Amino acid sequence: MRLVERRLPTVLVNAAADHWDFPRVSCDDTIALEQALGHLRALGHQRIGLVVGPADHMPSIRKLEAFRAAGGELVEHTMHSLEGGHAAALKLVRQDVTGIVCGSDPLALGAIRAARRAGRRVPQDVSVVGYDDSALMTCVDPPLTTVRQPIEAMGRAAVELLVSQIEGAAVATGELLFEPELVVRSSTGRVGVPVA
Repeated sequence: MRLVERRLPTVLVNAAADHWDFPRVSCDDTIALEQALGHLRALGHQRIGLVVGPADHMPSIRKLEAFRAAGGELVEHTMHSLEGGHAAALKLVRQDVTGIVCGSDPLALGAIRAARRAGRRVPQDVSVVGYDDSALMTCVDPPLTTVRQPIEAMGRAAVELLVSQIEGAAVATGELLFEPELVVRSSTGRVGVPVA
């Protein structure tokens, strides 16, 4: 890798790679998945599916590992796009899931579209949780329940690590994990309970 060869100051963000000797800043994907899954289970959902990105995408790998550790089985991998989310979620909806956890907000928007096109209502029939809390997620229909990454804190930490390297200071090459926050909106609800 040229960054290593040239000894350029580098900080990896949400790209944990133990074989590279770089400082890393990441959102804790295990906690994110546990928050989303716990929320759906607290609402009575038992048949829950997971839609994540490609199998070699580190945040997707971590979410998948946490999902499997929690007993989850129904998983679809796809590209991080609305279209990818739609195609993947449609497969899960056809397997009668009542809850879908998605690895990004665009995937979640695709999942909502898939549920509706399959004749299911969100959240009355299928609850959907996104990830990131992207801009405008309060403006979609329904407003999206999502797991928010602490982007500002992560960005500050990454910049501080980078500046320290530029100034020649020794920087630890471990990974700083930041805890996400579940933001509950209207795309999730109790199983079988009509929404007013």
